[in-house]
Amino acid sequence: MNENTTGPRDRVFHRERVSMPEGDLSVVVEGPEQAPPVLLLSGGGVDSATLSWRHLIPDLARDHRVIAPDWPKQGESTPWEGIADHATLRRCVLAVLDRFASGPARVVGLSQGGAMTLDTAIEHPDRVERLVAMCPAGILEFPPVVHQALWLVARSTLLGSTLPGMMIGDRRKVEAFVRRSLFAGPVDDFDRVIDEVMAEMEVNGASASDWQNTSIGPWRMNVDLRPRLREITCPALFVQGAEDVGVPPARTIAAAKAVPHARLELLAGHGHWLGRQSPERVGRLVRDFLTDPAP
Repeated sequence: MNENTTGPRDRVFHRERVSMPEGDLSVVVEGPEQAPPVLLLSGGGVDSATLSWRHLIPDLARDHRVIAPDWPKQGESTPWEGIADHATLRRCVLAVLDRFASGPARVVGLSQGGAMTLDTAIEHPDRVERLVAMCPAGILEFPPVVHQALWLVARSTLLGSTLPGMMIGDRRKVEAFVRRSLFAGPVDDFDRVIDEVMAEMEVNGASASDWQNTSIGPWRMNVDLRPRLREITCPALFVQGAEDVGVPPARTIAAAKAVPHARLELLAGHGHWLGRQSPERVGRLVRDFLTDPAP
C-alpha cells in the first residue's frame, strides 16, 4: 500500500506499508529506487521516523534510497496487537529490509534504533554494509538499586504511563521534559520539535516503548549486546552526545572500543536527540561516513 503523509509545515514524505502478523508498519521511502539503501531506525517512546529523521531523510534521499519505518505503536504504525519486544523489532527490521533492500544496507539508528542497528549487524551481518549508532541503547547497565527502580517503573502503569500521560496537551511540561531529557544546548527549530512531540503524544501517548520496558529484567538487562559487539565486522561509526542523560557517554565510548576498527564522534554540548539538536552537523557526519569509499 502506498500513501503520502505530511506533518506541520513539512514537505510530503512518501510512505508504504509493510504487513506483519501484529499489524502494519508505516515506512517512509524516499530517494532513487536504484540508489544504495539506507535504513533509518528511530528511538523508543515518544518518537517516530519523521520526528528523529525529519532533516536527515531529504538530505540522504538525494543519492540514497532512504527507508525509515515507524516502530510498532509509534507514528503511523498503529494499531498493533501484542508486545513489541526485542524479538518483534528484530522481525520488523528484517521484514523492512526484505521489502526494500535486495542486498546489504547502510543502517543508521538512534537510541532504541541504535540497539537494533547493532543487533542486526550481529545477528545478520550479511544485511549490513556499514552502520551508524547514535547514543545507542542495548549497551547499558545500572547500579543495583537504580536498576531495580527502573524495572519497577517499567512494570508500573502509574509510573510508566499514567504520570507521563499527564504531559499530554501541556506545552510547558512537554518543553521542560524535552529540554531536560533530550537536548543539552540550543535548537534552532525548538518550537517545531515541540509541535511534533505534542502531536505524537496526542495520538500515541507518552509512555515508554514496549522494547524499553521489556529490555530490563529484575536483576539484569534482558537486552545486553555488549558481549557480542566484537562480532561486528562491518565499518561502524558511533556518535554520542557528551551531555546525554539517557545514555551515559562512557557506555558508548566502551562500546565503540569493543567493535573492531569502529570510529567514535563525541559531540560536546549535545544531548540525546542529536539529529534534532544539530541536524546539519550530524547530517554531515552521517553522510561523510556512509559515502566514504574506505570508512
